[in-house]
Amino acid sequence: MTVPSLTSRDARAIAGIEKLRSFPIEVVSGHGSTLVEPGGRELLDLSATWTACGLGHGHPAVVEAVTRAVANAPGMGTGSAIHPDAVGLAEDLLALVPGNVEDRRVYLGHAGSDANDVAIRACRFNTGKSRVLAFEHGYHGGIGVALGVSGVHVEGGATAADPDSGFLPYPNPYRPRGGSPAADLEYCLAAADQALAAGDVACLLVEPILSDGGFIVPPDGFLTGLAELTTRHGALLLCDEVKVGLGRPGTLHAFQHDGVIPDIATFGKSLGAGLPISAAVGPASILDGPAGAALLTTAGNPVCTAVARAVLSTLVAEDIPAQAAERGGRFLASLQSAVAGGGRDGALAAHVGSLRGRGLGIGMEIVSDPDSKARDNALAEKVVHRAWELGAVVYLVGGNVLEITPPLVITNDEVDRGVEILVQSVEDCARS
Repeated sequence: MTVPSLTSRDARAIAGIEKLRSFPIEVVSGHGSTLVEPGGRELLDLSATWTACGLGHGHPAVVEAVTRAVANAPGMGTGSAIHPDAVGLAEDLLALVPGNVEDRRVYLGHAGSDANDVAIRACRFNTGKSRVLAFEHGYHGGIGVALGVSGVHVEGGATAADPDSGFLPYPNPYRPRGGSPAADLEYCLAAADQALAAGDVACLLVEPILSDGGFIVPPDGFLTGLAELTTRHGALLLCDEVKVGLGRPGTLHAFQHDGVIPDIATFGKSLGAGLPISAAVGPASILDGPAGAALLTTAGNPVCTAVARAVLSTLVAEDIPAQAAERGGRFLASLQSAVAGGGRDGALAAHVGSLRGRGLGIGMEIVSDPDSKARDNALAEKVVHRAWELGAVVYLVGGNVLEITPPLVITNDEVDRGVEILVQSVEDCARS
């Protein structure tokens, strides 16, 4: 009797609506920055499951927290009962996120999607203003209002835009409007100023790095400019740290790069080390009411909150942000050196149009030629497939950008191997 493969069983059982697959990857275990396929082949994880496994796979602090919590869990979420790790996690976040501890509260949820959705709805209700501003090509979630203000979904036709939303241009130093990054930044801030001037905006959502839209790193001063504008026009600044925060950019929070303190910050993905948990940290006047307006039965449960506390503790105790800055600098510099050298048959110089990043968040843009900067989605798809064949997992964002976001615990040797695989993948696919 033939035993069906895991892939064929998946095709028959799991809904396609939740699948985004670049290659036929099957995994049965993982450790550190390594994923293991059913046959035992090991893969270097250069995605960390879209950053969700920030501390890698099977981190000892996470294993200990899960084991302890499961053995004693009362099975309650924050909506129905009070328990130590939920309160402790909220206190940990208040201590780590800049701002006045006494005047802020923490919402605990399941994913970045609901953290953003709840924050937006709370801003609307408690400010009495209806409009929400976000950015073109941005992503803030797959449910509710967060879905309707996610440019990648609206632009792709997956959903209609929220009726009271507006989308602003995001600065792109590689493709600047007006011919220069400075002119592009001025243009984008002017557009935000004009949209905010009506005075009816409840909040403006921004990703410190536009991740799913192509891993675009904005110029310095972008968040500073937005903070000044929202303050002037009486709107709240909501910084979406879900994908690029918590140590990945070489700082604990991505918004720290510009020295900004947002009104609200949202977290998810790596906060749970692969388990479902999220948080929004913001003013008590916004997040305290109305009572019961954001109930999720198991949100803030003892297992996920224990893990999140272990994650935060590890980030601080082991100075993971500094490690991410050092390893990310090594990764980016090695890629830049390889591209500057041209690569085999000049493939790298011809097809890697841009390399950008902060810490262990790097975007590698694939183009048809460096002069036109024309996006080459087809070649990019081949490159990520070839990387998987060579033993690495990396995914695409923006159609033609390799999003390199390995676990924050990646070693120098693994960084060097990752560079070798990515370089060979581009060279192989450019030739055939």
